[in-house]
Amino acid sequence: MDLSVVVPTLNGRDRLAACLDALAANAPDAEVIVVNGPSADGTTGMVRDRDDVDVLVEISDRTVNVARNAGIEVATGDAVALVDYDNRIEPGWRDAVADGLDAAPVVSGPVTPIPPSEADGDADRAADAAADDPSEPERNRIAGRDVTYFEGGNVAFRPEALRDLDGFDEYLRVGGARDAAHRLARMDREVAWRPEMTARKELPTPTAADGGRSAHEWGWKYRGLAYRLLKNYGVRPTVLFRTGSHAIGDAVGAARDVVRGESTPSRWAATGRDVIVGLTGGASDGIVARRRDRSPAKNPNGVSTRADRAVAKYDRRGEAGRDEDAAADEAAGATDAE
Repeated sequence: MDLSVVVPTLNGRDRLAACLDALAANAPDAEVIVVNGPSADGTTGMVRDRDDVDVLVEISDRTVNVARNAGIEVATGDAVALVDYDNRIEPGWRDAVADGLDAAPVVSGPVTPIPPSEADGDADRAADAAADDPSEPERNRIAGRDVTYFEGGNVAFRPEALRDLDGFDEYLRVGGARDAAHRLARMDREVAWRPEMTARKELPTPTAADGGRSAHEWGWKYRGLAYRLLKNYGVRPTVLFRTGSHAIGDAVGAARDVVRGESTPSRWAATGRDVIVGLTGGASDGIVARRRDRSPAKNPNGVSTRADRAVAKYDRRGEAGRDEDAAADEAAGATDAE
């Protein structure tokens, strides 16, 4: 199996370097593609100085789904993996990818936090990350459809699965992997789970560059939620119930913060306004997207809709080919001389 690994990154130079070191150690034969958003921390120079990165794609967008699609466009393997820049694959990851893709068109595995003793993290942040790390994939049944969610930063696809999906929906700033999971379920594509396909996440320090991850944006959380549910399922009671239950749960949690003195009533009101605006905008855009793409892919903002993602591309694969051609010409010349 020829494996391509796409690593989206943004202002995460040091964590990206650790990710690439792990790839070189545990998947040395993989084609590695780094997609760099408009980083301002020297990421470009660091990547270009390494000889274990095959392609560096520079993009102008900060959104991870644009970066994923930019990497998918240039991947040449008969399997394509996505690994977040702050994840480090473990020994056995490569074999687990191959095993999972023998059984299903998509395979994912767990992402666990690096213990504080091994990274400059703290116990509270490590515990928070561990609480979000299921030993089994999250599953849900929505509108009579079984959906298996996957880790967006630790997943591998057969190219035909990515082709049928048309990549990730670039409308979404967050929730692109969950949206893809809904669409895979619609197309009856199984998502395999392999515990051996393990990646460890390096938790950011409080002073680290943002790495493309911002503070909780309530507006975009609910815009994305409404958009992907309306786009994939249309207007139905199940969708209304799910969006309403999420909003009520978060409203109650925010009210508790006010009671505990951890927030203010004005902030609570502003959060509520952001939620309502996000729900309204996402619902409207989701209905429009559903009408624009009536195919099973349900992706009007996918790989096939844009041709201008890359601002610049540094491709060592072409350099290697030129070097091989030059060596062959040199050898032929020596033979002629003899």
